[in-house]
Amino acid sequence: METILPVPVLIVEDEPIIQSRLRKILHDIGYQDDMLFFVSNLKAAMKCIEEQPIVLALVDLGLPDGNGKELIEQLHFRDPSALILVISAWSTQDSLFSAIQAGATGYVLKERDDAEIVIAIRSILRGGAPIDPFIAREILSKISHKKVAVASDDSANSNNSETFNSNYEQLTGRELEILNLVAQGLSNREIAEQLFVSRYTVESHIKHIYRKLSVTKRTKAVSTARTLGIL
Repeated sequence: METILPVPVLIVEDEPIIQSRLRKILHDIGYQDDMLFFVSNLKAAMKCIEEQPIVLALVDLGLPDGNGKELIEQLHFRDPSALILVISAWSTQDSLFSAIQAGATGYVLKERDDAEIVIAIRSILRGGAPIDPFIAREILSKISHKKVAVASDDSANSNNSETFNSNYEQLTGRELEILNLVAQGLSNREIAEQLFVSRYTVESHIKHIYRKLSVTKRTKAVSTARTLGIL
């Protein structure tokens, strides 16, 4: 028995490359072009939802003329049962919470592979509420670190190496794996091929590593990691 897909679908994305990517993903799921409405800014999206009810929406937050959160609020107000999946480059806890509070059903990062975005969309269609694993881990990490901070108030005078170690603890298993491959001299493309992920995913992880180790270069990330005993 063929699955009935909810239509119409609104896709709010200003980058042509990402639009093409999402079109292909939706085609692979089973959607036809006449079921899809692509817009590239908030104004056009608002006009679209005024003209017709939207059952499923894929929404970027960082739009040229505003924040996609405004659209989410309007969609949710018009139809609380509308399925809304945020697909954004914004990976902060605040952006997630504000989108969910506005009425989003799920949240996934643009850096994810096509297969991962397909899984998120299918999850939404099945009644799920997918949250990107990276953001979920960040939230859990912050909660964990807050608990540690409360339990160790007397450690305020800890030395710099202990401060570095707290940064090390924030690195995920995948980030440590990629950091090791960086230290071996592999390029982003080579790392992606070895780990069977996209180059964009690798680049995103490396950016997170830079931030957590307070560095801006691959060589500095490696040297800092070796100083800390990570490598």
